[in-house]
Amino acid sequence: MITRYEVNETNDMIENENLDVRTITLGISLLDCADSSLEGTKQKIYNKITDVAKDLVSTGKSIEKKYSIPIVNKRISVTPISLVGSSCCKSPEDFVSLAHTLDEAAGKVGVNFIGGYSALVAKGMTEADRMLIESYPKALHETKLVCGSVNLASTKTGINMDAVGLMGKVILDVAKISEDTDSGDCMKLVVFCNAPDDNPFMAGAFHGVTEPDAVINVGVSGPGVVKTALEKVRGESFEILCETIKKTAFKVTRVGQLVAKEASSMMGIPFGIVDLSLAPTPAVGDSVADILKEIGLEEAGAPGTTAALALLNDQVKKGGVMASSYVGGLSGAFIPVSEDAGMIRAAESGAITIEKLEAMTCVCSVGLDMVAIPGDVSASTVSGIIADEMAIGMVNQKTTACRLIPAYGKKVGDKVEFGGLFGYAPVMPVNTHSCEDFISRGGRIPAPIHSFKN
Repeated sequence: MITRYEVNETNDMIENENLDVRTITLGISLLDCADSSLEGTKQKIYNKITDVAKDLVSTGKSIEKKYSIPIVNKRISVTPISLVGSSCCKSPEDFVSLAHTLDEAAGKVGVNFIGGYSALVAKGMTEADRMLIESYPKALHETKLVCGSVNLASTKTGINMDAVGLMGKVILDVAKISEDTDSGDCMKLVVFCNAPDDNPFMAGAFHGVTEPDAVINVGVSGPGVVKTALEKVRGESFEILCETIKKTAFKVTRVGQLVAKEASSMMGIPFGIVDLSLAPTPAVGDSVADILKEIGLEEAGAPGTTAALALLNDQVKKGGVMASSYVGGLSGAFIPVSEDAGMIRAAESGAITIEKLEAMTCVCSVGLDMVAIPGDVSASTVSGIIADEMAIGMVNQKTTACRLIPAYGKKVGDKVEFGGLFGYAPVMPVNTHSCEDFISRGGRIPAPIHSFKN
């Protein structure tokens, strides 16, 4: 039985502590849309998305009204488009045409973003994969709602260094073509190691090939809720600290479970997972970095930061898995720079560096997320940063990612402005010693020895 106290407590979380459901993401399989003709594929994609997702936005609004729970985004993820377009696309421009179709369909049903303009190339690239990757600058620049991702590595297969090298060049091209928006198109592109098939968060969402025809995935948030809870146990032992985080994560996840079940029932589409990641925003009081401060650090980046983040991540997961039988996606703590007021502050003051963020990747949900770097870096430097992140994920058997923003025309100390949930970020310095000879070797870094568990 839910008590009056628990109802009031949840209401207070929503009204005063920035608790929200960050996204309802509808995953849609487009495998049955593949056609030998480009126009045929485009028509099937448009028809399926606009049919299956026609009630998604209205369902989200109905749940918001019924339970007074903010649902910030309604999104769609689709089958990686490199697979869907492999038979009909003969050039990068053909893939751009599919991106326009995705954008039009997403606009028609009224969602905030559509993810899945993606390729899975951990072990090798098909010609379709290569063409899609080469299409990113134009495809992301000419569309508003399309997000893309590339899985470059996995614990089982190693790191595809040919693809890593290509992505370094492509990310710089994406940055240059969107220089008038502070290279903002880079926000819509992320690279992964061990990308999950059921991630509801952009820009990395895609509908995995093992998923059903359609599925509802929900991503919750709540850094502000965790921080407020920890304010009440300042100075207490680690045991009490951990218990507080677990109990709070349980409550936050139950909200996500409620929304997911309700959306599934209303739309007649199976419930997939709840992703219980702590997803921050630029709003004051909604920061993962501020949770780390509440745990006992003067600022995110101080000695002890990685240990504090490891503790936070682990307790969030322990609390969340008790609240839902189907926890998936990324599930942990995001540490984006531009989307977190506390991380912005830490980066501006020099308390946190790219190297420290890389170390934190070992224990967080993603990695180098929404990090602005100078626009004059070399493609090999971008690839080298990506390779480091991929290696962390591969060896530690976890998901890692990079969403880098080489801010074209900007130098260290400048700011890039994105607005809304994306916030702003200082341009951070990178190590400029060359790794060109390393990246240019090509081929594949083999999987680690502990990957062989068959």
